[in-house]
Amino acid sequence: MAEPAIELIGIDKSFGVVRANRSIDLRVERGTIHGIVGENGAGKSTLMSIIYGFYQADSGEIRVGGKKVEIADPNAAITHGIGMVHQHFMLVHNLTVVENVMLGAERSPLLGSGIAKVRAELKRLETDHGLEVDPDAIIEDLSVGRQQRVEILKALYRGADILILDEPTGVLTPSEADHLFAVLKQLRDEGKTIILITHKLREIMAITDTVSVMRQGEMVATRPTAETSVGELAELMVGRRVLLTVEKGQAAPGGPTLSVTNLTVKDSRGVTMVDDVSFTVRAGEIVGIAGVAGNGQSELLEALSGIRSATRGELVLCGREIDPVAENDPAEIRRIGCAHVPEDRHHMGLVLPFEENENAILGYHDDPRFNKGWLLDRDAMRRDARSKIEAYDIRPDNCRLKTVNFSGGNQQKIVLAREMERDPDLLLIGQPTRGVDVGAIEFIHKRIVAMRDAGKAVLLVSVELDEIRALSDRILVMFAGKIVGERGPGASEGELGLLMAGVDGTEAAA
Repeated sequence: MAEPAIELIGIDKSFGVVRANRSIDLRVERGTIHGIVGENGAGKSTLMSIIYGFYQADSGEIRVGGKKVEIADPNAAITHGIGMVHQHFMLVHNLTVVENVMLGAERSPLLGSGIAKVRAELKRLETDHGLEVDPDAIIEDLSVGRQQRVEILKALYRGADILILDEPTGVLTPSEADHLFAVLKQLRDEGKTIILITHKLREIMAITDTVSVMRQGEMVATRPTAETSVGELAELMVGRRVLLTVEKGQAAPGGPTLSVTNLTVKDSRGVTMVDDVSFTVRAGEIVGIAGVAGNGQSELLEALSGIRSATRGELVLCGREIDPVAENDPAEIRRIGCAHVPEDRHHMGLVLPFEENENAILGYHDDPRFNKGWLLDRDAMRRDARSKIEAYDIRPDNCRLKTVNFSGGNQQKIVLAREMERDPDLLLIGQPTRGVDVGAIEFIHKRIVAMRDAGKAVLLVSVELDEIRALSDRILVMFAGKIVGERGPGASEGELGLLMAGVDGTEAAA
């Protein structure tokens, strides 16, 4: 039998009292796509970070091509042919594609000569692997999907034969995800080895050759993908049977909680992102907004929550008229009865160096319950945080832990607990299950439906069409800043996809 591309033997890793990896054994065959799944906090990213040299194992052994290796840092990983594309890209946004690819891997003392060599190699890699991207484009001007291509090109440029991808489709549109899968299959067919971390079990079934399941820091199963199922993998991940569909009854909508009329919003460049949009969200219903990322959904949520000013339009929230053109105070919007779960938890939902209990009241820190004169009441904050940790199954259950040390899914639960537990009349929620495992998705969906059933209004933005269709009572589709159609939850994925691509509503229905 040929030596595996990479093999882990007895890998252990602890962070204080938290044991992230427990005697992990893993064998990844050369020229395969090997999926690794598990709940948030199961230890997947820690394990991959050990392979890539960000962390060092407390004990155990790593073998590459059958030979024991020491990987003290990412440079050592690259030397052994290991590349990694992180969930949150490691790119310098104000540099070009060429500059990002060569950063840290300059091969010539003459920078001009080095850039010329990188440009030529990039052209070859792009042609060979279908990863076309403008080499002179500034990173911040590229779509998320093209930024990911740059990350893959960086790894290939450095000679990676083993490529680790952490939640690669979490921020991609369906078409971008399809393109990525085509690229990964081509790389596999050329002899590259792919390790894919994802929460999306249907993706695992569609693209991998083998799948391993982690639970609570342990490797609990490895299966040939063709011999398992979504249901079995979900049960192995969580340790119990998981409901893979959303159970909800018929909505009983009341009066309008949010009314939006002729809303127009521009971004920081002066480009119109929300173009004359009008709609209502009623008490006791979930209105989903479907659309490819970048078509105005983010700016719409920011304008409704008071973060961004509009250029014109009218808003009525909980019976109160709000001037969206004025510089509104998001704190005042919250006091009126609107809670906001932002799409980007890292940049808008959390302060990662803060402790969990501090993030658990962020934006609501002026609540008298958390104040003691001029000072915050730390004991009250921690009591509140512990109750939310228990109610939302946040792991680890340590309210004093820095938020950066929680997994992405548990960070999402911290934001959800903070906003939902305020019992708002209107919940604005963007990408509620981005980077979240199957067990947590089930939990979050039940919470959203429970809010609707309690008579709350919910405006849901998601790039996941399955999620939009499963949760929404009405679906609005945005394209180029406009609402181009309204459909019921029974609309097909194909019809919604055509509307998302700007096809006329009549043609899409046909």
